[in-house]
Amino acid sequence: MIRVAVCGCAGRMGSTVVAAVDAADDMEVACGIDPAGAEYEFPVYESVDQALEGSTFDVMVDFTAPGAVAGNVAAALPIGVDCVVGTTGLSVEVLEELAERAAPGTCLFYAPNFTTGAVLMMQFAKAAAPYFPEAEVFEYHHANKLDAPSGTAVRTAQIISEARGFDSIAPGKETEIEGCEGARGALVSGVPVHSARSMGFVANQEVVFGSLGQTLSIKHVSWDRESYMPGVLLGIRSVKKLSGLVIGLEQVMG
Repeated sequence: MIRVAVCGCAGRMGSTVVAAVDAADDMEVACGIDPAGAEYEFPVYESVDQALEGSTFDVMVDFTAPGAVAGNVAAALPIGVDCVVGTTGLSVEVLEELAERAAPGTCLFYAPNFTTGAVLMMQFAKAAAPYFPEAEVFEYHHANKLDAPSGTAVRTAQIISEARGFDSIAPGKETEIEGCEGARGALVSGVPVHSARSMGFVANQEVVFGSLGQTLSIKHVSWDRESYMPGVLLGIRSVKKLSGLVIGLEQVMG
């Protein structure tokens, strides 16, 4: 039985993780961690340090906020607790620094997106990138998302850049008119990324490729947080076989 601690258990994503772990036959929620508190049958602590003192668990899942996740992981990894992180907003450099603090054999598993459809979208974009001179990423998330662009959009742009091996020649920021800076989006690894935040979205992303006389659009839509749960459970089950920093659900999807 895998004992799991859930950071952010009072939040919408965290509470969904709690329900998914509860429903799984091979794992159980050992405790929750959330400064806001929450009413559960298991203990809920205000901090990771308190949880480590009061409970025993094998894996810590973090869906909190960019400002909290690094401290949470830094407390758990050195004492041998594997971490599954879905909170975005951390750079690869920060993730590498955190992983260096981990006890031997301990894993920091980070995925910018835990939906299988989003992972496939990124893999399809990787396959298409060398054949199209232009590519742009459009992502749409709920109004309460704390980072922009999303981790998925950043990773998608990086994958496209690595796969195509050339720079776009489309007009960029130099064409933005005065007072309208940002119209061409953020340039991530040479790929324009556009972020929208609005009520009504959960997590949508579209990658649009273009070449002479044609376009190719690859789109993924999540309309419920349940879509993340198979990937989260896969991450929890996989970390005991891994060590160090592992980035991307595709690493364990086979």
